Amino acid sequence: MTQSRRMSMIEAITNVALGYALAVITQIIVFPSFGLHPSPGENLALGGIFTAISLVRGYALRRLFERWRAP
Repeated sequence: MTQSRRMSMIEAITNVALGYALAVITQIIVFPSFGLHPSPGENLALGGIFTAISLVRGYALRRLFERWRAP
């Protein structure tokens, strides 16, 4: 059975939302080690940019693989 477009989107959003939280926490912990000291707002914005890119990438790859899998 193939995954519907709606379920692909729900899966991608869930994956990216969790990834966003992890990315922001990681930035807060790791950036200072590299001499970077963004404000909390900058950390959230940067995480948001990468999250948007990740969401589009995840959805597109899922749909591509579903297309290849379908008979």
